[in-house]
Amino acid sequence: MNDLAALLDAIRPGSRVLMAGSAGEPIAMLDAWRNDPDRTRDLLVFTCAVAGLNRFDVGAWHPSSVATGLFMPPECAAAHRAGRYRWLPVAYGGVVRHFVERREPLDIAVVQVSPPGPDGRYSLGFSAEFMPLALQQARQVIGIVNHAMPYIHDAPSVAGEQLTIKGEVDVPLTRHDPGAVDPGSGRIARFIAEYVPNGAAVQVGIGKVPAALASALRGHRRLRIQTGMIGEGFRLLTEAGALDDDWRHQGCTMVGSQSFYDWAADRRDFSIAGCEVTHDAATLARVDRFVAVNSAIEVDLLGQCNLEYVAGTPVSGPGGAPDFARAAKYSAGGLSIVALAATASRGSISRISARLSPPGVASLARTDIDMVVTEHGVADLRGADVDERAARLIAIAAPPFRDDLARTHHATPR
Repeated sequence: MNDLAALLDAIRPGSRVLMAGSAGEPIAMLDAWRNDPDRTRDLLVFTCAVAGLNRFDVGAWHPSSVATGLFMPPECAAAHRAGRYRWLPVAYGGVVRHFVERREPLDIAVVQVSPPGPDGRYSLGFSAEFMPLALQQARQVIGIVNHAMPYIHDAPSVAGEQLTIKGEVDVPLTRHDPGAVDPGSGRIARFIAEYVPNGAAVQVGIGKVPAALASALRGHRRLRIQTGMIGEGFRLLTEAGALDDDWRHQGCTMVGSQSFYDWAADRRDFSIAGCEVTHDAATLARVDRFVAVNSAIEVDLLGQCNLEYVAGTPVSGPGGAPDFARAAKYSAGGLSIVALAATASRGSISRISARLSPPGVASLARTDIDMVVTEHGVADLRGADVDERAARLIAIAAPPFRDDLARTHHATPR
């Protein structure tokens, strides 16, 4: 088995490289590149790093390097302005097609794997994302065998002979702590929980509202987890007896604390799959009672949702929300729910707006939303005309902003 230096040497200048994000983030390699930027000369890197979770920063690399990503991490803002960070505003389902149609030529896939399991194969562990597709297409596969990554029985894996070169590290996985749940997030979660039936298939991400929602759903039964990111709430629901024991709960990655990773390592009640499985809207739409819960930065009175911009500055990306929202909209008994706090900047800005703020990007179309939830209540948009949906959204805005929103709505062509 080689060391990290040998893996770094295998990546030649000018290579097109794919790297995972979430729990599959190759921290050891990224640290080495940060400490020795010359190793990144002329590299073209496609990253699956998630804003707010991973610490990807192409600006710290050699100035000839360029990265492409699906989110807009604040660390990459300067590189984006300089043309060195290419931000693809594409939902995860679209990225699957991007790879299937080979629109992203790959020389090298860098994959973080577990030590070999009982079958001698190397598991992708807690994170698959787009890596199964990349492994089929890359000319070379560099395997970072991380002793901190457990062998997950129901996750994609690779045979030793598929790895062009492999090396060992022992580096803690990327962790996530949603922090303490604030009262507003707790109220939002309780509103949402009232609309989640027993036996529902639930998609929810990570963060304060998802953490609060897990707590609010502890009294439910036979819930099925069908999501992108599996977070700490999965453990809470498991221990509460809220989950369906006959369902194989699924996500493309699992992210949490070290304690959560230790708890999940030997479990057999969940699976990790590639995004070609977890984010396939057509398949998800056939799952009955599929309830998708996604967060938004801003929702306007038309019901359009901005997931990407704050005050005109890109800070994130659509992620898998469009895939899940569309699937839930067409699922029998399903619901597409968007959750957000009613205000930002300590109550000085309403996140329910008359129209989306510039540049006016609708990450989620109004046609893909059933309900919008804030700490002030639920706006059920199903069957509502344009004036009715505006009135319902105004009713869940923060009270100081409601009159202005109503006046603006009535004065705006619609």
